[in-house]
Amino acid sequence: MLDGFSLALTPDEVTVILLSLRVAGWAVVWSLPPAILAAWVLARCSFPGKTLFDGFVHLPLVLPPVVVGYILLLVLGTRGPVGGFLYHWFGIRLIFTTTGAIVAVAVCSFPLMVRAIRLSIEAIDTGLESAARTLGAGPIDRFFTITLPLMLPGVLSGSIVAFAAALGEFGAVITFASNIPGQTQILPLAIYAATQTPDGDAMAARLSLIALVIALAALMASEIAASRVKTMIGR
Repeated sequence: MLDGFSLALTPDEVTVILLSLRVAGWAVVWSLPPAILAAWVLARCSFPGKTLFDGFVHLPLVLPPVVVGYILLLVLGTRGPVGGFLYHWFGIRLIFTTTGAIVAVAVCSFPLMVRAIRLSIEAIDTGLESAARTLGAGPIDRFFTITLPLMLPGVLSGSIVAFAAALGEFGAVITFASNIPGQTQILPLAIYAATQTPDGDAMAARLSLIALVIALAALMASEIAASRVKTMIGR
């Protein structure tokens, strides 16, 4: 089945790998600020509708990715309420673009990042923040000098896990951004396309092996980095 298999990558395969890393990386960068805010709100605030907000944040975890992609298509497509506004007023089109692929993987990996950061916030001793408040530190000072440094292990773990998950996203990307080589064809889509073409087995095997190595390396890096940060901040 894999006669003539070689680990040497073709230029097209290199393009797929670099595009996948770029899409996953930008998805994490874009998701991180709102993930920190959502995690902090869920961990420290009480308000009517919190359960609904919690469910909305974690909805992509339980929805089929194809459904997430279809919802994105309805909302962010050129005929959708948000996508139509962006396209007609600013000329920004998200569907069938690299930016659209970034949005799709960011939405699907967002809950994983929020969960890791929220657990980290909930583990912080609130007495430290109370002590800082009695010394006159305002909410912003307390967040950046106490809360944020102590939640760094969760931020780091959540970012790396979200990055690994973003590399493996398939359904939302193919539904919202399609499978366009060089633009939206990330690793899972390229593997699927390879399995659908004659003599594509070797390419599928190489890309699967690379996806496995990247995901494993990301998980190991997450554990190592979180452990080192905990040691640095004395937790």
